[in-house]
Amino acid sequence: MHFSTLARAAALTVAGLSMVTASTLAQAQAAEQFIPLLVYRTGQFAPLGIPWADGKQDYLKLVNARDGGVNGVKLTYEECETAYDAAKGVECYERLKGKGTGASGFDTQSTGITFAVTDKAFVDKVTVETPGYGLSQSVDGTVFEWNFPLLGTYWTAADVMLQDIAKKEKGSLKGKKIALVYHDSPYGKEPIPLLQKRAEAEGFELSLLPVTPPGVEQKSTWLQIRQAKPDYVLFWAAGVMVPAGIREAQASGFPRDKIYAIWWAGSESDVKDIGDGAKGYNAITLHNSAAKDKVQDELKKYVYDKGQGTGSASDAASIAYTRGLMISMLQVEAIRAAQDKFGKGKSLTPEQVRWGFENLDLTTDKLKALGFGEIMRPVKTSCTNHMGNDWARIAQWNGSKWEIKSDWYQSDKTHIDPMIKEYAAKYAKDKNVKPRSCS
Repeated sequence: MHFSTLARAAALTVAGLSMVTASTLAQAQAAEQFIPLLVYRTGQFAPLGIPWADGKQDYLKLVNARDGGVNGVKLTYEECETAYDAAKGVECYERLKGKGTGASGFDTQSTGITFAVTDKAFVDKVTVETPGYGLSQSVDGTVFEWNFPLLGTYWTAADVMLQDIAKKEKGSLKGKKIALVYHDSPYGKEPIPLLQKRAEAEGFELSLLPVTPPGVEQKSTWLQIRQAKPDYVLFWAAGVMVPAGIREAQASGFPRDKIYAIWWAGSESDVKDIGDGAKGYNAITLHNSAAKDKVQDELKKYVYDKGQGTGSASDAASIAYTRGLMISMLQVEAIRAAQDKFGKGKSLTPEQVRWGFENLDLTTDKLKALGFGEIMRPVKTSCTNHMGNDWARIAQWNGSKWEIKSDWYQSDKTHIDPMIKEYAAKYAKDKNVKPRSCS
């Protein structure tokens, strides 16, 4: 009887230990956070997409190698190739949204894909992170609960371009002729409403010149510019369309210093092969993403020196690559903010990560500690403001490298804020979305 009791107790003890061990292993296995990486390493935008994708992945590698993840939670990820095609982007979204404890947020790398998955995000409760692109009206978090156009939108970019031009024109755009040469897609069309509003209010003439994708053939467009003689050209291009446009501007005799490109048309790959032919070409930066900081040094130490870099070390200092770093850093800091609320060292649900995106507070000191102090200015999001603080500068190509040519700008909200409310309200009505209260 005594032996039987001991045996039973021993068996229970072993079973208990097995349960504890199994529980511990399950917790260890669960301590991962999945981040889907939609990319386009092929197709018309590949020259932009490759360094962008490399930067996104390398920052996640850095956090794992240097910090052991976020409070001990390892970051896992998987790339999915979209070729900048909306249908392929939706396929990637559907395949990756449920991995692990759920996708921590999609940086779609495409305005068209963002349009396609935004309606789905409301149902699936998955964050869509679109720094510097996407739907400009999704700044309004009362309607777009799951969209985060962090750092800036195409409306803020267009506004800052006009501010810099006005500065050169002694403060007034009245009577000026401004042409928009744009990729004929949702991406290229996004700034048009803001430009039309500003043209009406400030008395400048706006002409719209769409370019059929992929944009390698632009001769007729630049002949129209030669005939119309606009004072300035705003250039909404990316990938193969950018050098093609610059070469046509050169051939038609349009001054490159009168061209203002959106940030996706302002990286080294866009101009380096043209060299002096692109001299004077202006591009707006997303925050100060033409700068370098400690994060690049740490990538070299923890990732590239160990042979773990996604691309080549020579490309790891490009502007497009730096934007990839910025985007993944925002993703990681949203996870960190959410862990502070829901539990450090825990895997988080997509809804919990969404809370982190909505409560980002990246101060000057935090950015400096992260190695981004020179690259970004402070960013704070809220329930009503899913963009945070938009900052930008104007960079200019000097024939061999980019140089910052302006002080810091922020967009003038006089026209932008009413437009956000108007377009968000229209979306809510069309999609039967009830705006939430942020009180």
